[in-house]
Amino acid sequence: HPIMLVAAVGAFLLFLGLFSGAVLTLVPLGFVPWRADFVLWVLFPLFSLLGYALVVIGARSSGARPYTMLSSAVLLVLAGAAALGLVMRAASIVSSPESSLSLWYVLAVAGVLGIAGAASFGRQGD
Repeated sequence: HPIMLVAAVGAFLLFLGLFSGAVLTLVPLGFVPWRADFVLWVLFPLFSLLGYALVVIGARSSGARPYTMLSSAVLLVLAGAAALGLVMRAASIVSSPESSLSLWYVLAVAGVLGIAGAASFGRQGD
């Protein structure tokens, strides 16, 4: 069914967006030996929003609610992890030669998107 394909592609893009945000969070903490290229800064919000939109389009109107809540929860956890990382760096619990700018970026983007999604879910009656 074509609409299911749209939802599947959306779920994959949403995963890639959230993974990009996770990499942007983990690299400046020194938890992974990777590099956070500028492309991830663009793909994190782009794929997260586009993927979510495609999932909602592919879901029935009532079927979109669990995706909204799950996406919002993951984004808020990501924002919380970025905030924790900033505190850990400020307290010298972890150190890394990488800049903490990506942590601030993830905190802002994931926080805004997560809160917006959670707020829209609340307005729907739950």
